[in-house]
This record gives sequence, structure tokens and C-alpha cells, in this order.
Amino acid sequence: MESYLNQNFDVKAKHSSEEALEKWRNLCGVVKNPKRRFRFTANLSKRYEAAAMRRTNQEKLRIAVLVSKAAFQFISGVAPSDYTVPEEVKAAGFDICADELGSIVESHDVKKLKFHGGVDGLAGKLKASPTEGLSTDAAHLSQRQDLFGINKFAESELKGFWVFVWEALQDMTLMILGVCAFVSLIVGIATEGWPRGSHDGLGIVASILLVVFVTATSDYRQSLQFRDLDKEKKKITVQVTRSGFRQKMSIYELLPADVVHLGIGDQVPADGLFLSGFSVVIDESSLTGESEPVMVNAQNPFLLSGTKVQDGSCKMMVTTVGMRTQWGKLMATLTEGGDDETPLQVKLNGVATIIGKIGLFFAVVTFAVLVQGMFMRKMSLGTHWIWSGDEALELLEYFAIAVTIVVVAVPEGLPLAVTLSLAFAMKKMMNDKALVRHLAACETMGSATTICSDKTGTLTTNHMTVVKSCICMSVQDVANRGGSTLRSEIPESAVKLLIQSIFNNTGGEVVVNKHGKTEILGSPTETAILELGLSLGGQFQEERKSCRVVKVEPFNSTKKRMGVVIELPEGGSLRAHTKGASEIVLAACDKVVNSSGEVVPLDEESIKYLNVTINEFANEALRTLCLAYMDLENGFSPDEAIPASGFTCVGIVGIKDPVRPGVKESVELCRRAGITVRMVTGDNINTAKAIARECGILTDDGVAIEGPVFREKSQEELLELIPKIQVMARSSPMDKHTLVKQLRTTFDEVVAVTGDGTNDAPALHEADIGLAMGIAGTEVAKESADVIILDDNFSTIVTVAKWGRSVYINIQKFVQFQLTVNVVALIVNFSSACLTGSAPLTAVQLLWVNMIMDTLGALALATEPPNNELMKRLPVGRRGNFITNAMWRNILGQSVYQFIVIWFLQAKGKSVFGLDGPDSTLMLNTLIFNCFVFCQVFNEISSREMEEIDVFKGILDNYVFVVVIGATVFFQIIIIEFLGTFASTTPLTLVQWIFSIFIGFLGMPIAAGLKTIPV
Repeated sequence: MESYLNQNFDVKAKHSSEEALEKWRNLCGVVKNPKRRFRFTANLSKRYEAAAMRRTNQEKLRIAVLVSKAAFQFISGVAPSDYTVPEEVKAAGFDICADELGSIVESHDVKKLKFHGGVDGLAGKLKASPTEGLSTDAAHLSQRQDLFGINKFAESELKGFWVFVWEALQDMTLMILGVCAFVSLIVGIATEGWPRGSHDGLGIVASILLVVFVTATSDYRQSLQFRDLDKEKKKITVQVTRSGFRQKMSIYELLPADVVHLGIGDQVPADGLFLSGFSVVIDESSLTGESEPVMVNAQNPFLLSGTKVQDGSCKMMVTTVGMRTQWGKLMATLTEGGDDETPLQVKLNGVATIIGKIGLFFAVVTFAVLVQGMFMRKMSLGTHWIWSGDEALELLEYFAIAVTIVVVAVPEGLPLAVTLSLAFAMKKMMNDKALVRHLAACETMGSATTICSDKTGTLTTNHMTVVKSCICMSVQDVANRGGSTLRSEIPESAVKLLIQSIFNNTGGEVVVNKHGKTEILGSPTETAILELGLSLGGQFQEERKSCRVVKVEPFNSTKKRMGVVIELPEGGSLRAHTKGASEIVLAACDKVVNSSGEVVPLDEESIKYLNVTINEFANEALRTLCLAYMDLENGFSPDEAIPASGFTCVGIVGIKDPVRPGVKESVELCRRAGITVRMVTGDNINTAKAIARECGILTDDGVAIEGPVFREKSQEELLELIPKIQVMARSSPMDKHTLVKQLRTTFDEVVAVTGDGTNDAPALHEADIGLAMGIAGTEVAKESADVIILDDNFSTIVTVAKWGRSVYINIQKFVQFQLTVNVVALIVNFSSACLTGSAPLTAVQLLWVNMIMDTLGALALATEPPNNELMKRLPVGRRGNFITNAMWRNILGQSVYQFIVIWFLQAKGKSVFGLDGPDSTLMLNTLIFNCFVFCQVFNEISSREMEEIDVFKGILDNYVFVVVIGATVFFQIIIIEFLGTFASTTPLTLVQWIFSIFIGFLGMPIAAGLKTIPV
């Protein structure tokens, strides 16, 4: 079976081809309810629609760009537009409508933009300031929202409970049984009268309704869980200026004329126009499919919603929001396309198809055997031409039994149990600070064999402070002495230089919030350095106003440094500042500021002293940064790159970022679970090694390597080296990508990778499970990830691995349980029909059994919470069989036991229990039905563990399991004792009840014995 499934029902956890997705759909036969079975599979037709929309967008934008280029050349000769402001817009106090605004950006219409007075003119017409942003007055914002719309795209409405009831009724076998019940009612009432003749028919109707309502309730709860998770996925915030104050705000609250601050890795939240910024490069592939990035500046100011900032930073003014943007229309279509189905969903669809076909064959043969027995009986009596109402009902009962065998035999619940388990796990993981973006990541994480983790913010707290410095060749302990003491020991000229470098060459900002308090915005590294600048007595706003910024090169993980060129206030001369990885920036310096504040050449002794200082800081697990400057005496053009050498070193700072509590224990837990943890960081190798040792990642036999060294290795050397690598320092994004690819393809590992930056996207995309950081991560990283770690904590990653294993094993438990019921129900009814000419389990009884093993079984077994024992097992890896030998052993052992018990009761039951008289067969069949159900109840408990003998451990922690078992037993008593006329049962004696429960319980020691058999 496993090889057939691997050949035909095998899809990847990520990036499956459309052919693979189509293939398994076409192979799915014997589907009882397509609406329900394929509810959580991708809508391929909607995806094709979205792809077509992207192609249209690409063509539209290509034409718009060509037209705008032509317009630039003839702009002076263009006649003014004949735009008229609509009356309702005028009445609201604005001078431009939403449609006109939308057409300017979407069509890249330079002519219209010029006509409306450029960006400043549009801001005026929208009654807003390009510097202060919108007013925070609630009435004003509400009026603007009514006129221009909200920044949300249309979503499909949440299905109501009755829609799920209707979908559950679409089950073909239930519809056939419904028809049988209807015919049974008519024939029964016609021959036996009301109410006696209606019992069989009403029994089937009641059973169908019970199955439908239990199924619909389960499906409805799942849909609510997914809707909650979708809401969490869409929580995206941006920095916005309103009423002159910069603040964080949800993208869904944006309105036209809002001033939005964008940086590397941000997603453009709405259509808008460039206000100011540097080196802005936009990736429009998500909207147009076009991979070539686009430069955005004052000449090409158009920014489209849904595109990504690949480089640079800027301020933009929002013009169009929500469904008026192309991104809004595309997202509405993409949302309907749905997520890819997970490998387990597809595999279990394959299992359901195989067993469904076997079940259909057995159902047809059972029906044929029963009908043949009836005909033979009638022929022997010579009444084959004469048919009574009772005989017609008997024939109908045979047909109902055959259909019900299909109901029980087709394990429609298998693929749906995956969804149930994943929905449950995703909801619980959300509480554990992990947001799952793709369903498949849940189950794949359970097979992970390697985690490649970032250092900063994941293994460490990401709360950074400058604790040591080496400024003007003098090492100081900043943490204990404070900024004012430090200032007194540095020459005044060097202090001014340092403050100028800190406040101008930064991606952060010091602002006064609406409560009048000073607030530092930016990454933790920038915040630490800005705090040092403030403690030295610097004034951020004054320093920024005194110098004019000419060019900015934002931090880049490939160059590992950032730079700025400024025009100085005195004399207008130009100066470049740079900061970044200490050894890289120091290598670009040929001069240094000495202890007297003088600039002197950087000789061998000074270089050695500074390198020793860098290593000392790094060995204390400090992150080191070097700050340097250069006076550009020969002038500078903004089109040029900032020089790469010739700088003067001002100083080196050591930043403390403590290791997170609990990381060492989590790393040890991973090691015991067979998961290798590797640290991949852009930091100095000594810093990385110090932190890795503290976390327990770097062991005596492990290797720490630098990215540039790793890059130079041949494939043969990599084969020997990669299994030993525990730390990779000074790595570039491509080094990370190469390591992940080698681990996945060459070493067949299941790899989880963490990432927070834009450049981590390729590695996150390549990995089996991409884990993005919720706090430090950029929108581009989150978009490429499968799971978002909301608290950026490594311990949460281990929790995700634990939940992944739990999901995988829970589904295995349910499959084992359901296949056992399938096998026994099939064989019992088939063999009984062939050998005795009647089936011991009626249609109503089989429907009840189906509900026990399907919806209720999935609820009980697929929602088992994880335990620490899961992390003591080795991971499944990439090649592990889903239905293991241990599972087949348990299924076959239990099936044989249950079949022997039921067959013994059929053959010897009447004599053992002294049953005679007209109701003896009914009594025996009730006893068989009761024993069969209690076998399933105790088998369900045994299925909680597939290898362990103690199945009661932690049973009370799973209240769902206890409730399901309790409800099953309670309703079984009701069915036997009080619903006999509908369920074809009769009340049992106390001895018979004790016997039924004992037979069921006996399955537990047998299951325990089976677990001792090695496979």
C-alpha cells in the first residue's frame, strides 16, 4: 500500500506542482461526499484565475510605464486634463475623488499627476500635510473613510451552521439510505400500519440526522478555528505619521493622504506616491509576476499595494486603498484559491480511496449473496413469483445493509481527521506564540531533523545595550560608568564626530510621542547605539537638522555595513559615515582618531590593538560594531556608491545581547529528540562561538566556520564538513541558502530555518519549514515563512516541533483505530452474509458504528495534546512510512481478536446464553452489536499509545477524549435499552452487559501483548 501511495498520492509539503495536485484528485474514486472531503483542498480554478490576473497586471503596468516615459518627454506640450470634482466630494471639503486618485497611481499617469500639482498638490486637495500627515480627529477620519473606502479586500463570508448541515447531507450513501428509509416507511406503513410499520424507516432517518448534525457541528467548529487563525495572519502594522506624531498602526486603518514610513522588507500597504527617501528598490513580482526590481524616486513616484521594498527606505503618501487597488482585487481571488493540501491529507485520501474500492466490492458481493439466499429460499418454497410486503422490506433491508457497508468501509473521515488535528494544533500553538501560516508546516515540523537558527533575537533576548567601547584607542566599560563619564574622557572633537556619526548614519529615529516622552524607534542594534548617542549628550533632531543628507546606503547583510553622505553645516563640505561589522569596516580604514582626538595613520601596531580589542569583546559574547568616517574632499555625486575604503576609524562598540532564559534546556531537549541545532549568524565568529557554547549548541566535536570560508569549499569537502557544522558566522543569505539546500538534498534532512530579514527569504523558501520572527521579522520574511514565531523565542520553535510530532502521531493513532473498525465491520457482515444468509449488524447499527469511528473517533484521538515523551523519540525524517509495521501489527491483531469473538457468538452464542424462542436471533444480534461497540471503545483507549503499554497515562488531561468515550457508552446504553424498535435491538440482562464489557476490555491486555511483539 505504501509504495502505491508514494507513487500516486505523494505531494510536497511546499511548492507542489499543479500536475501533482491534479493527479491525486483524478485518482480519488468512491467519494461519498466531495463537498466535505475536498473542503480543505486548494481551488485550482481560482488559482488559474489569479495567475491570469497577474499576467493582465503585468501587461497593464508595462504599457503604463511606456506611456509615462513618453509623457515625460512631451509633458510641457500636454493640454490640461478636463477633470471635474464630483459634487459630493466638494461638499465633503476635498478637491479630488477616489477614482481619479486611483487612476494616477495604477496607470502611472505622469500627466494627471502634473495637472494636480504633483504630490504636494494632491496632499492639498486631500486636505492633508505631507509632513504632519492626517489629523487624528475621529469625525474627520470617519468622513474620509466614507468617501475613499477602507483598506480591506473583500473576503468570502463565513459559512453558517446550516450550510455545513446541508453539505453533510450531500453524502451520496446517506442520500441512498434516505431513499431506502422513505421506501421502508411507505411499504412498512402499507403492510403493518402506523406506527409499527414506520419503525425501521424512522430508525434510519434518525441515524442519518444524528450523523449529519454531529458531522456539521465538528466541521463548523473547525471553520471557526480557521477563521480566527486567518485574522491573526492578517495582523500587519506599519509606521504612520498622524498629527505630526509617528506611531504604529494596522494597515487596515490606513486612509488616503496618510504618511507611511517604509523600510527594507516592508510590504507596501496601499497604492501611494513617493514623498522622500533614498535608494528605494521595489519588487513588484507578487503583483505582476515581473522579477525585475523597479527604482522608485521623485521621477518615478508610483508605489503599488502588495509590492515589497527590496532596498532603501522612504516616506509615501497613500492615495488608494482596499478593493480600489489591483492588489485588493488579486487578493480576493487568491483567498478563494485556498492553501495547498498537506502531504498527509493527500496520503489519507489515497488510503480512503483504496479501502473504499475494497468496501464497494464487498458491499456488492454481500448484497448479491443476501439476495441469492433469499431467492433460493423462495424457489425452494415455490413462491418466487409471489412477493409480500415483508419480503420487499427484507430486500430493501439487504440493500440498506450493502449501502451501509460502503458508509462504514469508505473512511471518509481519514483526510478530514488531518484537518481536525491540524486545526486543533494550530489553535493551541497560537496560544504558545506560534502562528502557523501553512497547514502542511504543522505536520512537517514533526519530522524535522535539523533546525538552523539565527542568533540575534532567537537565541538571545534582542534587548541590546552598549556595555563596552573602544573610542579614540581607549577601552572603556560603558555599562558601569555611564555616558557622561565616558564623554569626559574623550576629546571634545571626537565626541562631536561620534554623535554626528551615530545620529546621521542610522536606520532608527528619536521622536517625541504624543505623551511628550522621548522614544527611540528602530532595530534593537540601532536603539542601543542611539541610546549611547543620547547618553553622550547628543540632541537627535538638532543634529539631523544641522546636516543635509545627500545619500543613504541602508544596512545590507551582504556588505554587512551601512553608510551615509552628509553636507556639513560649516562650508558645505561633504562627509561620509559608515558603520557595520567591525573587522569589515576596520579593513576599510587607513587612519584612526587617537586619544588626543587627532587623526593619525593606522599602523600595524594600532591594527593589531584594535583586532585584539574586537576579539576580546567578541569572546565576552558581545556584538561588535565599528564606526568610521571620511571627508570627501573631491566632491560626491548621489549617483555614485559611497567609497569602500579610505575611512578613519572613530571607535568600536561592544553590544550586550543576553541569551534567552530556557534556551540551553531547549537545545538539550532537541538533541535528545534527534534534532540537530545549528546557529547561522552574520555576527563575528568569536561572538557566535561564545553564545553557541552558552546555549549548548557548540560541542567539543563540532565545527564553527565563517561564511567566506564555507563558500570556497568544494562539493567533496562539503560532504565531510556539513554534518559537523554547528556554527556558521559572518554568513551571507546565500551561505544560509546553500547550507539548507545541501542538508535537504544531499543529506536528506528535514530542515527548519529561522529568518527575520528580507535576504532570508530564499532560505525560508528553500527550507522544509520556514520560521519567521514575529517581532524582528520583516513582512517579506513573514510572507516566505510557514510559521511565524510571535515571541522570537527559540523555546517556541521547540514547542512547534513538539506539536508537529503530536499531530503526526495523533493521526497515526486515529488511522490505526479506524482501519481496525473498517476491517472488522467489513469481514463480519460479509462472512455472515455468505455463511448464514443474514447480516448481524443492521443499517442503523452500522451508522452508529460509523459515527463512533469517524467523527467521534477523530475528535477523541486526533486532539490529544503533546507530552514530553514525544521529544524522547527520534524524528520520522523524510522517508518514514506513515502506516508503520507496528500499526499493521496492532490493526491485524485487534481485527483477528474481534472477528473471533463475533464469529464465536454467531456460531455458539445461543447455546452459551441459553437463548431460544422467537426473539433469540434479535437477542443474539443485540449482544453481538454490544460486544462490537465495546470492543471499539476499549480499542480506542488502547490506540492512545501505539508502542507503550500504559495507555492511561495523561488520559484525564484530554477532556475531549474522556467526554467522547463517556458519550459513546451513554448512548450505547440508550440505544440498547430504550431505542430497540428503531435500532433493531432488545434490552440485555445484567450478565449479558457484563459479558459485553468484559469482551471489550479483554481487547486491552491483548493490545498490550501485541505491543511486545517486535516488528
